[in-house]
Amino acid sequence: MSQKKPAPIEGLVFDMDGLLVDSEKIVQRSWEHVGKILGYPDIGSHIYHTIGMNVAGREEYFRKHIAEDFPMEKFTAMTRQKFHEIVDTEGLDIKPGAKELLLFAKERGLKTGLATSSRRQHAQENLTRLGIFGYFDGVVCGDMVTRSKPDPEIYEKACRIIGTRPENTIALEDAPSGIQSAYGAGMRPIMIPDMVEPAEETRKLIWHRFDTLFDVIKLLEHILL
Repeated sequence: MSQKKPAPIEGLVFDMDGLLVDSEKIVQRSWEHVGKILGYPDIGSHIYHTIGMNVAGREEYFRKHIAEDFPMEKFTAMTRQKFHEIVDTEGLDIKPGAKELLLFAKERGLKTGLATSSRRQHAQENLTRLGIFGYFDGVVCGDMVTRSKPDPEIYEKACRIIGTRPENTIALEDAPSGIQSAYGAGMRPIMIPDMVEPAEETRKLIWHRFDTLFDVIKLLEHILL
């Protein structure tokens, strides 16, 4: 009797903001609102360069590109408050195909992890609000690692926690820094762009580029036959 070949894919690791949750534009609005108050009216445009970074990574970026004495603590507190005000008023949307892909993964026995640069409290609040926090076998957040994306630490840790081999694990990302992080961890990066389309150097690193997470389901249906 021939042995059954192991599944080519063991698990999926998801980014959150801009990938599962339609939150990046709300973040940008929060930055713009607070930036005007603090005297940095153009700070909203910098989100395109900091998507995927944790707080420490953004602070380093702001001090280098905006002001050496940038008031990060005040800015962070005020933007978090504004973010919650917008979400409480307007709601928070889940990205197309997100819940369907998580359900598909569970049905097919694939492990699922989260690798987000957001703080754990923020991630848990948003994913619980959308009813999907309980779908993950393991969660790694920005305040649980020492190095921000594009460093591979967060994806390496996510694979260890869910017990999958990086080379047999798909990383789902919307941002170039996340793609670099996943590629550096030895994973199979798939990009579903949100606010930033992949440049040539990013396209060289991705396994596939899709428009929505529904496309990932179609891919998995084909390769998991």
